[in-house]
Amino acid sequence: MLIDMTRDDDLQTLLLAVHALTRIAALDTQTDAPAAQWRTLTLLRDHGPQRLGDLARLSRVTQPGMTRLVHQLDATGLVERRRHPEDSRVSVIAATAEGLTALDGWYEQFRTALAPHVADLSDSEWDAVSLTASALSRRVGMVPTATGHDETPDDEDDADTTEDRGALVGAAREEEVVR
Repeated sequence: MLIDMTRDDDLQTLLLAVHALTRIAALDTQTDAPAAQWRTLTLLRDHGPQRLGDLARLSRVTQPGMTRLVHQLDATGLVERRRHPEDSRVSVIAATAEGLTALDGWYEQFRTALAPHVADLSDSEWDAVSLTASALSRRVGMVPTATGHDETPDDEDDADTTEDRGALVGAAREEEVVR
């Protein structure tokens, strides 16, 4: 039975599936590092050095929570405090080369852990995932990674992905895993 999904339903389904995949990969990697560590390093990589309060806001945690996390990351050499380039009275938190190397290693573990869970996607499903990842990355200001597409439509009217979207939603419902 095909359910008529709205765009809001599609976004909700996408978010829930991504969260489920994230949990699965986190469990499969069996890392002791908290997810907040990787999120913080990713924010520093993507946004550059940040004041502690700004970093807490970007990460959606309290400032005291971010202070604790930064102390832990600093103690392990993954971040460092630097003077603000425009105001020497202010310090900023920056990822170290060691921190960025650790982040790259974690992302590789993450990809490896996810691979078996998506290995049986069809080419058309991968095309839909690639198109969605690229389009949404652009919308939130991320630089999309190479997708293998020569061009990606800027407007949803440029391509009809209804069949692929329906296939992905159906596959997501059939393979939903709760751990």
